[in-house]
Amino acid sequence: MSENTATVDKQVDETVEPREWQPTILGILCNWCSYAGADLAGSARLHYPETIRIVRVPCSGRVDPMFVLKGFQKGFDAVMVLGCHPGDCHYAKGNYYARRRIALVKDLLKSLGIPEERFHFEWVSASEGNRFAEVVTEMTEKVKKLGPFEGVTR
Repeated sequence: MSENTATVDKQVDETVEPREWQPTILGILCNWCSYAGADLAGSARLHYPETIRIVRVPCSGRVDPMFVLKGFQKGFDAVMVLGCHPGDCHYAKGNYYARRRIALVKDLLKSLGIPEERFHFEWVSASEGNRFAEVVTEMTEKVKKLGPFEGVTR
């Protein structure tokens, strides 16, 4: 019996191919537009990389800069914040607050030594499933070129 197990273990080891590194991207998405756009992309069976891990927030205006920093601290290779287009916010002004806050996030990341290419902010509406797939694909390709996030070096 033990020989049989050893044989199976050896065969499994021989068939497992080394996998290419894939980035892991944290996506912080507005519930009303961007999350619905991601849902549309999935419902329409659009192809995009499986590199994004989505966190749904009520509004992009609710995104605290610490959410972005926490993503990098937890080991994500990049962070994206996606929200409603200006003028389309379910909460009237949330995306305008987000736009101001994101400018501060970019400055904060720069001061911490996190490359700006690892952070992305974009407007994606509920009807833009194609746009969602494009944004995730573009961000994945960009991060693949950068390589894994090694943390902050000073």
